[in-house]
Amino acid sequence: MPTENKERLFGVIEQRKAKISILGLGYVGLPLALRFAEVGFPVVGIDVDKDKVEKIKNGISYVPDVSFGLYRHPLQASTDASRLREADAAIICVPTPLSKTRDPDLSLVLEAGRTIARHLHPGQLVVLESTTYPGTTRDLLLPLFEEKGFKAGRDFYLAYSPERIDPGNKSFNLINTPKVVAGITPSCSELVQKLYSQVVTDVVPVSSTDTAEMVKLLENTFRSINIALVNEFAIMCDRLGLDVWEVIGAAATKPFGFMPFYPGPGLGGHCIPVDPHYLSWKLKLLAYKARLIEMADEINREMPRFVVEKVVEALNRERKSVKGSKILILGVAYKKDSDDVRESPALDVMKLLHEKGGEITYHDPHVSRLAFENQILHSISLTAQTLSTSDVVVVVTDHAGFDAREIVRHAPLIIDTRNLTRGIQSGKIVRL
Repeated sequence: MPTENKERLFGVIEQRKAKISILGLGYVGLPLALRFAEVGFPVVGIDVDKDKVEKIKNGISYVPDVSFGLYRHPLQASTDASRLREADAAIICVPTPLSKTRDPDLSLVLEAGRTIARHLHPGQLVVLESTTYPGTTRDLLLPLFEEKGFKAGRDFYLAYSPERIDPGNKSFNLINTPKVVAGITPSCSELVQKLYSQVVTDVVPVSSTDTAEMVKLLENTFRSINIALVNEFAIMCDRLGLDVWEVIGAAATKPFGFMPFYPGPGLGGHCIPVDPHYLSWKLKLLAYKARLIEMADEINREMPRFVVEKVVEALNRERKSVKGSKILILGVAYKKDSDDVRESPALDVMKLLHEKGGEITYHDPHVSRLAFENQILHSISLTAQTLSTSDVVVVVTDHAGFDAREIVRHAPLIIDTRNLTRGIQSGKIVRL
């Protein structure tokens, strides 16, 4: 029976007849579900959000850089978790946020695991893609499934493959980004490699699920620490009267031993501000303090306050106070050409300026409305009038649609945290 389970599953994956269920249809789950459907697999996406399910049924994408028109095969979507009974492979793509105490919150992963466990059947492959700390797949999910009397690698198969979705990236996508995979047992590893080789060009197997979980944390911790380094350089350059953008640009001409990172108003999104804390938390359990991770987090979280200090200083030079000043925020999404405001530093910048009495408005072509300080703000039109009637314009996100020269032409004062105005010389511009 164990051999039969593996051979049957291997065969239906190879023939692209395996029924795939994706749990969680967000920025990670939706592109993955569509990709499996595109290459011919029967796919059902499962999500508790009825609005998402209805949009998928109507062929409407709610992820900016995902278009249903690019895919040849229809994707089914449902809120009914019992559809998992039909699945040959179930892939978990749910969020893993931090709690209020900045500890890992794996409640959605555990909920997804329990849901799969209720419908688990022999010969089924389960893959976790959600970012988490080393040991999660082995210590939390495996017991949930083996409690049913099934044995991993014999009756069912369990694996981990970290998501590497970068929303808005024009060069790298799900297909051409190498996919790291690992299984609880050798059979699990073989099957997860076979599964993902159907939808991506390069599969990278590693020795254990713990290793695969650590890979994702290294990737994002690397970025967090290097961003913190360059953010601190921005502060140091400010104290020294130097242009940090010029410094980075010149350093980037070195063809070896240097990789340019760029400063900004702080970290945003669901990965880089969050993932390193999973590692730091895990190491605390082993009586080890991840000092560099914690220091980087401290620097990055202070950047919104540094931006606000620049706003205060610039207004003071104009003999104006923040209190009562009209402050226009350009871009509230956490990254360029995205509508994602999760952990966006713009929210912190706006909150700090609001607390100082500033009258806050914003414009973002990708975010039409925003919950802010117990109210709903709406993106205002970006016109010569809205720019000229603001006391200060703060560029927080450098969306491609922003016309830097028009902004400089009409705004009386600009705080540019993203170097949107590079190459433009004007006394009204204050760069980070």
